[in-house]
Amino acid sequence: MKYENIQMAYFIRRDNRFICHCQLINNKKIVTVHVKNTGRGKEILITGALVALNYQPSPKRKTAYDLVAVKKETMWINIDSQLPNQLAYDGILSGKIVLPHFPGQLLSLKREVTYGNSKFDLFAISDTGAKAFIEVKGMTLENKEIGAFPDAPTVRGLKHVNELQVAYDAGYFSYVLFIVQFEKIRLATIHNAMQPQLATSFATAMADGVEVLAYNCKVDPQEVTLKKQVPFDLTYPFVDPNALAD
Repeated sequence: MKYENIQMAYFIRRDNRFICHCQLINNKKIVTVHVKNTGRGKEILITGALVALNYQPSPKRKTAYDLVAVKKETMWINIDSQLPNQLAYDGILSGKIVLPHFPGQLLSLKREVTYGNSKFDLFAISDTGAKAFIEVKGMTLENKEIGAFPDAPTVRGLKHVNELQVAYDAGYFSYVLFIVQFEKIRLATIHNAMQPQLATSFATAMADGVEVLAYNCKVDPQEVTLKKQVPFDLTYPFVDPNALAD
């Protein structure tokens, strides 16, 4: 995934989930920016942080800029919430992302397929007739090379995990695929303290047969490249950097 028109800036403040203000480095102009992630991001969206803005002017837009990446110490973290689905789709098609225990060769891969009361991101069919639902989640929260999801409570995420378990029990292969939007990570986990019910639902679903995968990315301001699979450990005791800051 490449961004065609990146401009560097310094983060100033965030007004709400969707809007922030940044100062462009090249001309010192303060601009209104769309935040392409509704998560909290308090540990990275701090005054003075170096950020990457994608310049996309249009008469149909309220802002001409999208905030797509933030530099945390020496590491870039991509926060574009539209990116994980594309990386997952391309990664599965190319074979870089492997779905464990999914039999045969991939025959087709569709986006946004409804099952029950949920619309899952991807639906795969193999040449053996096996069918799989894949729900893709972006992961942007990090502390000491541990990645965690979510960084804010998610009703939608909880619903998807429960529905994946229903799909698995009905004979479908079911996966949660985390696209880790940064590179330096030793393992991924669920942020139990943020949403204990979600962690419980993951434990139940995984015990039943739903599989959880995580792949990290090489990130710079202009480009994000899927890198490799990283371990997922549901029981790892993640320490929230936002809680430390508070």
